[in-house]
Amino acid sequence: MKQTFILLTLLTCLALIGSAQEAIRYQIPPREIFEMVDAPGTPMISFSPDGTVCLILDRAEIPTIEDIAAPEARLAGVRINPDNFGPSRANYFIGMSVLPMGAKDPIKVTGLPEDARIRNLRWSSSGKFAAFTNDKSDRIELWIADIAQRKAWKLSHRAVNDVIVNAFSWLEANKSLVFASVGSDPKDRPLPVRKPTGPEVQESMGRQAAVRTFQDLLKNPQDAALFEYFIKTQLVVVDITSGQETLLGPAGLYSRFTPSPDARFLLVQELQKPFSFAVPYQRFAINISIWNQKGDQVKSLAKLPLAEELPQGNGSVRKGPRSITWQNDAPATLWWVEALDDGDPAKKVDFRDQLFRLEAPFADEPQKGPKTALRFAGFTWGNQNLAVIYQNWWQTRRGIASFFNPSNLAEAPKVLFDRSTEDLYGNPGSFYTASNPSGQDVLLMDAKQKYLYLTGAGNSPQGSFPFLDRFEIATMKTTRLWQCKAPYFESVSNILSTEPMRFITRRESVDEQPNYYIRDLKKNTIQAFTNFPDPFPRLRELQKQVVHYTRNDGVALNGELFLPPGYKTSDGPLPTLLWAYPREFKSADNAGQVTGSPYTFTRMGASSVVMLATQGYAVLNNASFPIVGEGEAEPNDTFIPQLVENARAAINKLVEMGVTDPKKVAVSGHSYGAFMTANLLTHCDLFAAGVARSGAYNRTLTPFGFQSEDRTYWQAPDLYNAMSPFSYADKMKHPLLLIHGSDDNNAGTFPIQSERYFQALRGHGAKARLVMLPNESHGYSARESILHMHWETLRWLDKYLKGK
Repeated sequence: MKQTFILLTLLTCLALIGSAQEAIRYQIPPREIFEMVDAPGTPMISFSPDGTVCLILDRAEIPTIEDIAAPEARLAGVRINPDNFGPSRANYFIGMSVLPMGAKDPIKVTGLPEDARIRNLRWSSSGKFAAFTNDKSDRIELWIADIAQRKAWKLSHRAVNDVIVNAFSWLEANKSLVFASVGSDPKDRPLPVRKPTGPEVQESMGRQAAVRTFQDLLKNPQDAALFEYFIKTQLVVVDITSGQETLLGPAGLYSRFTPSPDARFLLVQELQKPFSFAVPYQRFAINISIWNQKGDQVKSLAKLPLAEELPQGNGSVRKGPRSITWQNDAPATLWWVEALDDGDPAKKVDFRDQLFRLEAPFADEPQKGPKTALRFAGFTWGNQNLAVIYQNWWQTRRGIASFFNPSNLAEAPKVLFDRSTEDLYGNPGSFYTASNPSGQDVLLMDAKQKYLYLTGAGNSPQGSFPFLDRFEIATMKTTRLWQCKAPYFESVSNILSTEPMRFITRRESVDEQPNYYIRDLKKNTIQAFTNFPDPFPRLRELQKQVVHYTRNDGVALNGELFLPPGYKTSDGPLPTLLWAYPREFKSADNAGQVTGSPYTFTRMGASSVVMLATQGYAVLNNASFPIVGEGEAEPNDTFIPQLVENARAAINKLVEMGVTDPKKVAVSGHSYGAFMTANLLTHCDLFAAGVARSGAYNRTLTPFGFQSEDRTYWQAPDLYNAMSPFSYADKMKHPLLLIHGSDDNNAGTFPIQSERYFQALRGHGAKARLVMLPNESHGYSARESILHMHWETLRWLDKYLKGK
């Protein structure tokens, strides 16, 4: 009797465990989906500086779970491959071909390493050579290719360090490179501590340090020692013809090195100890200095302390010099910016930032340049008398672009554009840049230096129609030279010459795979440059259209609707999936502006929900989900009501079109879109089910701000609680599938967010399923993980939509 009782108890326990947790192997979705996941990627093109030749780089196959399960070190906000001193999960190319202008077929580059894993491709300024790194299991190598000879060879026997520092930079065109070699000896690698010598302790001394929720931070002295081991670097100059190498300066903890345009100096940034356990390495203490060609320090430019205590909010910056850069059109002139408001966006000041200039030989005091009323946002260099300076302010979504004279600091900048950064229709475009003889990007001008050139997306109520404009410097007037026309989506990739105007475009249509073309405006001709095949022929069977609709408050919305092959509305309404990602706006008019184009070729990433259209679903992809807060109001003040109204407008439109059964609609999203999904299933009855990938559901776990929210939990506790679906786990109304990478590295979306939310849902009897994908980060990369994700999604929707 006792044995029977024990057996029954054991079986009961096993049944309970089985109802809550499954031991499941990776599953495969229907053939139509896994064939699209396995489709070869379109090669990437890289044009030479003069545009006369391009390299075609073959993409690698999707990695396997074995690839992403390889060891990695997670230190100071970076994930490291501990075996080769590089990033732990790098994207790379496996082949390289040369395609000269006018040639019919590309020619393979010979001499490439066996099982090549090509990264960090950089052209020499003349376009004669292209250097790149090759990842091996135990080291990263420096390689170079002679473009005319179509031949590649390994340049150095030293291993490259590509953990946080830039792997290499060109010095003199066609002559030499400076690269970061591994500076640590393998025998010095810190060993794991088997027996702790004491507790891990952190202390707050009364100073505010309101940092957001970073991941992969250092946790103890062992981590700090290991991080130091991996980032230690020896800079080396190598002659590309002779292969002769020269050590440059001592080995150090370098995070950046940038040669001056004349290659006589090097701007070097070095991390300083002690390291922080509260912020990633980008906010560690740093010394910034200038070296000569021998590696001797000629000037100490700045010593910046640890930046754990930045002011709160978007627009906050660290004190001291920042955004230090060489002037691209000068031999050796440095520029940087320093905050006039102590880096605090809450302070009321007339000017936010002050620019500084310092010329070689760097013996004089730096000269003060223009001040910016908004936060400095970068330069576009032109010539000694002309450059563009940018500034913006997040809180008002205002952006300003101005001409200024780098040679005359007394001359006031001249405003070119002062506009809302949210206003897509009014976007004048970006100034086109080209490589100068030093290999630096500068404003492209005509021969008489009378004109500049602007390229832009050309957003309009009818969609995006990219353009090329000529900008007259003296009058600041623009002339439209070219704009793409229906039924094509075509954009400028590379300007070959201004007189006559010849340029390369990337062109596609609903039926034509993207390829590159050469346009001659004077001759009014267009000539095909590449002929890449369609990687997704099955997708041509899908029906696609851009649908437009309006929210109840008048905000215009849109989305891309995909329908199954051969579907007709007379066949009856379909189960439907809505995929979206909320975005914040300060203007309702700007929130309603149309993005995208109805004339693009349908292509997708391996994780795209569009594939569900092959399984009998209607899919509204990239549905508009604006969250608007005009005037003094903040967007998140009415986050939930606006989510619901966005969803209601989309569903009403699809039902009106006759393609959707309103009782069979699901919602899905990734990251902030997952957060949206959980909130919609909690606060409305518009959806029958949902799928949330890698989201954050408890905003008290991101207490110092999230997404675009500047307020902290303590400033707006009611807002944080109201926006957290975790707070309403007892109110969950509909089935929710939670998917999360078990090694998510994104700030705020810790795996525990999904784990604890699932426990809360289960505790209140909600229908929920939690799928943790082993070894996956914020985005999923392994073939097995992606296929299983599609299987889980389709299985969930089939059960709660089709089976409803």
